[in-house]
Amino acid sequence: MRLRLLLLALGTFAVGTDSMVMAGILGLVARDLDVSVPAAGQIVTVFALSYAVLAPVLATAAARWPRRRLLLTALTVFTVANALSAVAPTYPILLATRVLAAAGAALYTPTANAVATTLVPPERRGRALATVLGGMTVATALGVPLGTYLGRTDWRLTMWLVVALGAAAFLGLALLLRDLPAPAAAPDLRARLAPLRNRRVLVAAATTLVFFLAINVVYIYLGTAVRPATGGDAGRLSLVMLVSGVTSVAGNWLGGRAVDRFGVRVVLLAGGSAAAAAFLALPWASATMTGALLYAGVAPLAGWAVAVALPHHLASIEPSSAPLLISLNSSALYLGVAAAGGVGSLALTVLGAHWFPLVSTVLALVAVSLGAVSTRRRVSGGGAGTDGPGGTTLIATSSGTPAPAPARTADSPQGVA
Repeated sequence: MRLRLLLLALGTFAVGTDSMVMAGILGLVARDLDVSVPAAGQIVTVFALSYAVLAPVLATAAARWPRRRLLLTALTVFTVANALSAVAPTYPILLATRVLAAAGAALYTPTANAVATTLVPPERRGRALATVLGGMTVATALGVPLGTYLGRTDWRLTMWLVVALGAAAFLGLALLLRDLPAPAAAPDLRARLAPLRNRRVLVAAATTLVFFLAINVVYIYLGTAVRPATGGDAGRLSLVMLVSGVTSVAGNWLGGRAVDRFGVRVVLLAGGSAAAAAFLALPWASATMTGALLYAGVAPLAGWAVAVALPHHLASIEPSSAPLLISLNSSALYLGVAAAGGVGSLALTVLGAHWFPLVSTVLALVAVSLGAVSTRRRVSGGGAGTDGPGGTTLIATSSGTPAPAPARTADSPQGVA
């Protein structure tokens, strides 16, 4: 069981490396393909936007596919697309291959998250999601530095690294991921899109978008934010980035266990508030290396704990539509990433290099408020209900005491594919 979760995480590690490592090799891409660095930066934007748009569309289109075939098809598309990126002779062709890679990623990651929750009992779903999402966090700590190092002379070597990771995940899942629950009869498109009319679903998706926007406004321009501490020294900035990557992994691990133990609401509100406090403190913390490292230890820890809670919460709102809702969460995440570059640039222009993290503080507090709304107690069957530990839906009894909702097949994503 653990091995299969780790193999799913290897796939998300490949996706995470692919989506984030491009920022470290843009200069080389620009010189090789004879375009400006801002134009090369559109490679990242195109990937993120394509992912955001395609994730729910592909989840719906592939609803009747067996989960194993879907995962392997997604990894095939992703791996082949990155191989094409590695040999792309021109900038337009490279952009086209990034759209194809995003399609594979958009098909793989939500499916891997949904499959992970079918491999464990309900009380361990938070940890299962944390394991699969852990591939993304490990990518920030290991995949991105490794890919950037390999591509320091030739950016195409970085793309071949991603190809190797995708191929390894494909082989592992092809050999070991068997006997998955068969998908139930899939509803039509209108039925699958019905959860999008649910206000709680939309608010939860907005929470994901705004929260990842808050995180990435600072992350993209972290070198600028901590420059008073690093003095522009690459070694000092690398240390800050290393601590940030390691604590991202720790936050992912902690978040999975916290969701299972305390429930989604506690993790969303506590983790989001801690992240907001870290952004607020950054203009002062960045004055010294100690302060910068403390920031790098707190903000990613809180942020990635929340990142585990967000898809868990969305899936718990409409369990029978979990694959679609998890894909919606992924879309919202990548929309936040795509928008962060522009919002961060505007914040730098208006507030300056010292104070622009305050924009992330405001955005994080907005996300916390949205999270509080979407997880608050709600009326169900004449009483109040809320999301209990592990995402279990609680329904008020006649005495007003919450009790677990009756078990049903659709409570896990395997009920619908």
